[in-house]
Formats: sequence, C-alpha cells, structure tokens
Amino acid sequence: MSAPVDVAADELERGFEATLAAQRRIEPRDWMPEGYRATLVRQIAQHAHSEIIGMQPEGDWLLAAPSLRRKAVLLAKVQDEAGHGMYLYAAAETLGVDRDDLTDRLVEGRQKYSSIFNYPTLTYADVGVIGWLVDGAAICNQVPLCRSSYGPYARAMVRICKEESFHQRQGYELLLTMMRGTDEQRAMVQDAVDRWWWPSLMMFGPPDTDSPNTARSMAWGIKRHTNDELRQRFVDMTVPQAEFLGVTLPDPELSLDPATGHHRFGAIDWDEFRRVLAGGGPCNAERITRRRAARDDGAWVREAAAAHAAKHGAAHAAKQTGRTA
Repeated sequence: MSAPVDVAADELERGFEATLAAQRRIEPRDWMPEGYRATLVRQIAQHAHSEIIGMQPEGDWLLAAPSLRRKAVLLAKVQDEAGHGMYLYAAAETLGVDRDDLTDRLVEGRQKYSSIFNYPTLTYADVGVIGWLVDGAAICNQVPLCRSSYGPYARAMVRICKEESFHQRQGYELLLTMMRGTDEQRAMVQDAVDRWWWPSLMMFGPPDTDSPNTARSMAWGIKRHTNDELRQRFVDMTVPQAEFLGVTLPDPELSLDPATGHHRFGAIDWDEFRRVLAGGGPCNAERITRRRAARDDGAWVREAAAAHAAKHGAAHAAKQTGRTA
C-alpha cells in the first residue's frame, strides 16, 4: 500500500532537484524536503536576529554623535537595520514559522545571531569601523545570497544589499574624516580597527573543514560560496582600502601572495569565536537582556495592533457579506 506514496515522494524530490539544476528558484508553495526548509529557517532566522541585535552597538551612540548630521545618518542606518530584520522575518514566515516564536527562541538561547555583535562600541570611531569592516563583511557574505535558491530570501537580500553597500560607504567616509583630523582621532580609528579586525573575519563562520552546514547549503543552492572563499574575498577587498585610509590591519602575517594574487593572513582564534558564540563574549548577556526587554515592553503594542486588525477585518467581512446577500 505504501508504493504509490513512495513513488509520489520520489517524483516530488526529482522535481525539486530539477528546479535547482535549472537554476530556478523554489517558492513557498513548491514542495521542498524538510531538511531544506529547516536549513532555511535556521539561516534566515539567524540573519534576522543579527539585524535586530545589530542595532544595539551603534544605537548606543545615537545621543553621543558629534553633530546633527552624524546623528541623522546613524539614526537612518539603525532604522535600516530594523527594516532588514523585518524583511527577513517575513521571508522566514513563508516557511510556516511565526516571528514571535523565532524571537522567543532567540531570547531563550535556542537560536543564535552573529558573534560580531557581542563586542562593545567603546568610542565613536567604532561606528565608522562597524560600517567599514562589519558591513563590508556582510556585503561579501550577502551579495551571493541574492542568487539563493529560495525566492523570498533572495528577493529580500536584493534590497538589503543595496542598503548595506551604502552603510559601508558611510562608515568609510566617517573614518576618512577622522583620519584627516587630530592625532587623537587617528589613534582612535587605529584602536577601533585593532579591536574589530579579527571579529570581522570570524563573521564568515568557522573554516570549511569545521562547518557542518556549508556543504549541504551549497548543494541546495542556499549558499553560493564557502566560508573560507568569502573570508578570502573580504581580506583581498579590505587591504587596499586600509592602505588608502592610512591604518594598519593588526596582522603581522598579512602579505600578498604573488602566485595567487590573494593575501595571506594569520591564524584566527577559533577558541574565542566558539566562546563568544556560546555566550561568553563581552556583551552577550547585555544584548539578550535588552532584546528580551524590548519584546516584553512591546507586547501591548503587538496586542493592540492585532486587535485593531481583527476588528477591521471583521467589519470588512461583514460589509462583503452584506453586498452578496
């Protein structure tokens, strides 16, 4: 009795694989393996959480930015990050999950976000370095996702990447301004670069040999490049930018390999990466505490919005019923 079911499942699997082989996108109503769906939920949720948590480090400088222009620019950027989180939660919801449940998983420690946001922003130069290095790393990571095999995720990434590109340029412009300023400002920029360089390299995830999800995600077309490929691309992109800026990247082993055209770089402290990812970073507890408080303090707003939508939905339905009666 199970043979027809098995045949149908095989046909669905073949259709799924044929869609991927033809470089077409999987859409929410298409059949997909449970593993594909679960991988997407994990990746998109982590990405969404990172955008929302990522508002905190720079948001701390909104009131301390040195001019009205800088405040307005930073406020616009933080608002963009909130929008990115909303796009991504909406994409995750097309897979049958609920964004409130995803937030609960985050604050309960059952889902993660990017380890980079567990470091403190000690000076205003950190705002510029986050724009240059952190958003630069995000661009390297995310532009290939515009070609992800899952349609809603790929389409969300198109707009996100356009805005992240602007964020990266804004951060670099801020650093250029500071590097043309006083000795104290230049020292502040160099200190921020020293603190953020290695965590930025960790943003791409563990090395390919230790990454449990990369091979499957690439086979399904969710990812297009490995962690190490993207990390190398980021280093090659950043070295000439650092030279023009006039800062020194804190890696004595950094050098150009003339044979490959790529830059060699030193060993990353993966013990630190794992420690921060597991909750032992400088700001892990603070980030989650603030996210939990925002969830709890905003509950009444969500409840009021849901009640308003239900009320107007019922009124609209009653009006439609009256028209057809």
